[in-house]
Amino acid sequence: MQHNLPVSSCCSASRGSIPSPATAPSPDPKQPHASVARGGMILLPGGSFLMGTDSAEGFAADGEGPSRIVTVAPFYLSPYTVTNREFGRFAEETGYVTEAERFGWSFVFHLFVPEAARSSVRGAPDRTPWWLAVDGADWRHPEGPGSTVDDRLDHPVVHISWHDAADYCEWAGVRLPTEAEWEFAARGGLEGKTYPWGDLLKPDGNHRCNIWQGKFPMKNNVSDGYAGTAPVDAYEPNGYGLYNMSGNVWEWCADWFSPSYHQTTPRDNPQFLTPTGSRSMRGGSYLCHRSYCNRYRVAARSQNTPDSSTGNLGFRVAADA
Repeated sequence: MQHNLPVSSCCSASRGSIPSPATAPSPDPKQPHASVARGGMILLPGGSFLMGTDSAEGFAADGEGPSRIVTVAPFYLSPYTVTNREFGRFAEETGYVTEAERFGWSFVFHLFVPEAARSSVRGAPDRTPWWLAVDGADWRHPEGPGSTVDDRLDHPVVHISWHDAADYCEWAGVRLPTEAEWEFAARGGLEGKTYPWGDLLKPDGNHRCNIWQGKFPMKNNVSDGYAGTAPVDAYEPNGYGLYNMSGNVWEWCADWFSPSYHQTTPRDNPQFLTPTGSRSMRGGSYLCHRSYCNRYRVAARSQNTPDSSTGNLGFRVAADA
């Protein structure tokens, strides 16, 4: 198995790439919460589907293939990523403090850091210099000190580590989807298509997801309507009624990440369980562009360390049927 993973993926930034003066303390104790009502979540039928891709468009180093038939059991999935409003309720009821808050900083895309906050920048990863480590950046202050989510309560919560997402799930009585469940859901019942809606990125010239348009990483012409995150119900849903399975924010999955995923996991309800140091992410984000990070395809994969957080990384929740 290949476990030698880069410290920073092209689509996000790893906390280990920036020296920290201190280690974040252990997660705060969590108060139990009644299981979320299944109303509002979508029951997906499960079944067999073609997972992965053999296309030359895929990234071989990410282990996007070979494609194979896998089977998943029925499960519930939220039609939306978790919002700032929902995460705020969790934090208010439990007093939860995210890892970004405990570390005291998180990664913000360079064009979003206001001039007044430039003094709060502690550095940037060598491989992804457009990610700036900003003191005071967290889910409540997504661009750093002085920013707020008050006008973005229906947007996906960001600056969320894998550990934060798992703690939210424990409180809410849900879980993160596996990679196989996520891809089954993202395909929306279509077989072997590139995107949740088909093979054309903009059918009839219509934008179907929130990604980068322009020349990355300096010029975004915002022709899809959003420079950063979009509301969680933006654009049309896929065939299963799920929104923003491509673009907007990366979504944490339950699996550990390995490029050998398709060679080493079973065909029935696959999940990569061997710790590798990084967790899987799916879906791409508002920063993805064909010229650089063409990972808003449904078969695309990426990874980050479970303590890392960025301004384009969130999650949605699943549950057993």
